[in-house]
Amino acid sequence: METDSAEPADSPDSTGKRPWLAALLSVLYPGLGHVYLRLWGRALLWFLSIVTATALLVPPEVYPSTLSVSAAMSAAQALPLTISITILAMTLLNVLDAYLMAKRSGEEGAEDEATCPNCGREVDEDLEFCQWCTAERR
Repeated sequence: METDSAEPADSPDSTGKRPWLAALLSVLYPGLGHVYLRLWGRALLWFLSIVTATALLVPPEVYPSTLSVSAAMSAAQALPLTISITILAMTLLNVLDAYLMAKRSGEEGAEDEATCPNCGREVDEDLEFCQWCTAERR
């Protein structure tokens, strides 16, 4: 009976970071997925770029005068379509970047770990044998 050794898409990589969670956090708040991945510079860059683009692109007359759901909805409807698409595109790029960075960190971590030639499990690099099946490491 053969088993597929590939991990499911929603499983954590070797660093314990889930790509789908990084993407979801980036949808909720620009750069938050990168904070989850501990990529501080990228998080700050994405946050500042999206907030700055929004502040520069949205005309002052569109800003709501009060903080209510109805005022926010009317402001969103008054926003020109090109500006909405630009902000949406930047947000989607942020989400995609967080997802890909999480996937990349998992692939890099998987290459660095030592595995047992007998059972295939991760082993402590300081030991000359596998702590799981006691096979000698080469």
